[in-house]
Amino acid sequence: MTEQPCLAPAVGVDLGTRRIGVARCDSAGTLAFPQAVLERSGDRAADHRALGRLAAEAGARTVVVGLPVSLDGTDGPAARRARAEADELARALVGVEVVLFDERLTTVSARSALAATGRRGRTLRGGLDAAAATVLLQAWLDAGRPRR
Repeated sequence: MTEQPCLAPAVGVDLGTRRIGVARCDSAGTLAFPQAVLERSGDRAADHRALGRLAAEAGARTVVVGLPVSLDGTDGPAARRARAEADELARALVGVEVVLFDERLTTVSARSALAATGRRGRTLRGGLDAAAATVLLQAWLDAGRPRR
């Protein structure tokens, strides 16, 4: 029997313009769940420090940033912004790998899942960002933790 390598926990991040949804996975790296929602402070460096604290709290060695590519797979303005911010985040988080992962339809999936629980309107908004990060992180875990 060969021994499986230890997989360090990961954090998923949904970079919104007003809020940042954050999810984390269990120590086995099989199940993602919501961790937090950060309100954007207007200071991107401060936001990245807060993300760094959450990643450290989770013991994460990888931060998965959602890449909002268009449905046809091309980069639009939102994807370009996400790529630029992910690059900044990678420079800010020493010792943590930052990877981009296609987040097409994660917010739609998260909204549907939360609506199915009866959450609507304002009660939906706060949880939506963390739920989207959870859907993103779970998809990345299920895809075998790709490093592209």
